[in-house]
Amino acid sequence: MVIAPGISAGFISAPLSQADLEEICAIIYERSGMVFGETKRYYIERRVTDLINQRRAQSVRNYISMLRGDQRETELLINSFTVNETYFYREQHQLACLSGSILPDIIRSKGPGDRIRIWSMPCSSGEEPYSIAIWLLENWPLVDAYNIDITGSDIDTDILKQAVEGLFGQRSLSKLPEDVRERYFEPEKDQQRRLISDLRESVTFASGNIVERESLTALGRFDVIFCRNLLIYFDQAAREAAARHIHDLLHPGGYICLGHTESMSRISETFEPVRFPEAIVYRDVGRK
Repeated sequence: MVIAPGISAGFISAPLSQADLEEICAIIYERSGMVFGETKRYYIERRVTDLINQRRAQSVRNYISMLRGDQRETELLINSFTVNETYFYREQHQLACLSGSILPDIIRSKGPGDRIRIWSMPCSSGEEPYSIAIWLLENWPLVDAYNIDITGSDIDTDILKQAVEGLFGQRSLSKLPEDVRERYFEPEKDQQRRLISDLRESVTFASGNIVERESLTALGRFDVIFCRNLLIYFDQAAREAAARHIHDLLHPGGYICLGHTESMSRISETFEPVRFPEAIVYRDVGRK
């Protein structure tokens, strides 16, 4: 018997055969677009072992049958594999680009009071969409002249519950100026600070999977999409599917902001790079 790290006595490890590993990786890929394989065996086995013991499955094969027969089981599996490393004002230059260049371009075709829709995917525990809301309040003089609609989505349903709660620790808040923390967060309690209710209510959260078009239908269309540091976990086929869905969800001429190591130019001709003073972003130019 092998006791897995972090698992108490009486809970056994569940080594995966090559066939089991490949099937579980296929389920993760089918559901999320994330690519895992033999090089991540230890990482996969630890998480699968935890889930097998939590769900009291009798064997790996029994657990895989549970995955195939119950969407909630697959959801729990995906939740355990998502990476939720984030903090407020991450890649701040793109926030500066949003207020300094992207929105001034977008409002050329809008009138005062019109709606501007911004989508953060994946939003993790909410730091990114809440950062967008705070940044615009602090840095865009026209924020009150338009109806700003911010939506955060993530495939991880557990992390979305944390986002709605709006509680954040010191690490998440470390990049925020002190005066901003004081204006938008309640006093610290148990080493956490809660975002004030007005800000929590300004962002809508919904589950969504960028590689499953059906899960995104209810979201509508957006003027700006933040999809940072997600496509690096996909293979080319999943990236291309994500690009098609992003195109479908953007208004014509809308913008997408990617992570600094990502490029839409290598994925789809539907987008063109735009070099603003603050950052390089991508604009939807329609089908070619």
